[in-house]
Amino acid sequence: MTARRATSDDVPEVVRLAGVMYRSMGHDASPEWWRVAAAAFTRRLDRDATAFVVDDPSAPGRLAASAVGSVSERFPGPRNLAGRVGYVQWVATDPGQRRRGHARAVIVALLDWFESEGASAVELHATTEAEPLYRSLGFAEGPNRALRLLRP
Repeated sequence: MTARRATSDDVPEVVRLAGVMYRSMGHDASPEWWRVAAAAFTRRLDRDATAFVVDDPSAPGRLAASAVGSVSERFPGPRNLAGRVGYVQWVATDPGQRRRGHARAVIVALLDWFESEGASAVELHATTEAEPLYRSLGFAEGPNRALRLLRP
């Protein structure tokens, strides 16, 4: 199987798979989220964000897996002089298509894109189920603890 770069025609399927991911994490994506997510992804696609997808071989027009990533520019650090950082988001594989290498294919393609965009650091949040995949690709805890403040 081969991962390909998503196009604007893939937006509904990429957002559908993001909804699959959120449901697997116990979050119910509202219709408002679907609308906002599709608009944001469409606006940012091929600017500071991209996605790689694997087509579902059994259902034309449907995706088996996708991974979305974005690049942001932070201030330079001693280990990242360019300050460019990749963030992996919205990684999902349809439940019926799992354990076939689709997630690995889209993540590897996304990591190659980050490298081509000059992002020398890549961050993500992993579910327990996906953590072994990310670790096999070299992801590990950083030297500093990541903290997050969520506001309503």
